[in-house]
Formats: sequence, C-alpha cells, structure tokens
Amino acid sequence: MSASTPLRVYDAAAIAVRLTGPLRHWRHQDGCLVRTYRTGGWKGTMMLVNAIGHLAEAAWHHPEIRATYPAVEVRLDTHDAGGVTDRDFELAGRIEDFVHWRPADGGALEGTPDEAAYLYIRYDD
Repeated sequence: MSASTPLRVYDAAAIAVRLTGPLRHWRHQDGCLVRTYRTGGWKGTMMLVNAIGHLAEAAWHHPEIRATYPAVEVRLDTHDAGGVTDRDFELAGRIEDFVHWRPADGGALEGTPDEAAYLYIRYDD
C-alpha cells in the first residue's frame, strides 16, 4: 500500500467483529486495540517487550508498550489514519502468533519446563 492510499479506519462494531478467534484476548479501548500479557516477572516482561519491539520495527508500525513487573500492555492504533486499521489487526495477529508459539509435542525442541522457576509468560490457553 502506498503512502498516498488512504487506510480504512474501522468503527467500534467492525472492530468487535474482528476481535474474535486468534484476537479474542484483545479489546477495543480508547480508540486502540489493547492486549495485556501476564508474565512471570521482570525477565519475562523484558523478553516480551523486546520480541514485540522486533516485530514492530520489522513491520514499521510501532505500538505503545507499557512494561511492569508482572505484565506488558500493548496498544495499537494507526496515528496518521486516526484510528484502528488493518495495520493494527495484522500486527496484533503477528504478536499473538509469536507470543503463543511453543514447540510441538514430540519435536526436537522441549520447551520451557512447567515449573514456577522457569515461568516467563502466562499463556492464555
């Protein structure tokens, strides 16, 4: 999409329709798509912020990120369009895919042990 092509800004009803399935943990709040990820502590919070930062920079679409000891809040909107656009939905989907990826059962990768000492993110299964 070129810079001169206007972006569709979604209204509240259209946003609600899109916040289902893989994006069901996101909400529409104050004109943004918002998601709060619970982490296992500061280490998990920093890992998550850096991962989201990588995705945002690669997409050249930058969210507001609030980092606290037990959580990361992500707020997406397209400032130059004045609301929520496809850019926001697409980046939200990429973030969800990345954050919730885990090794497949039976694969060579084991995954993080299910013990409190290793907890870095609390998954929303």
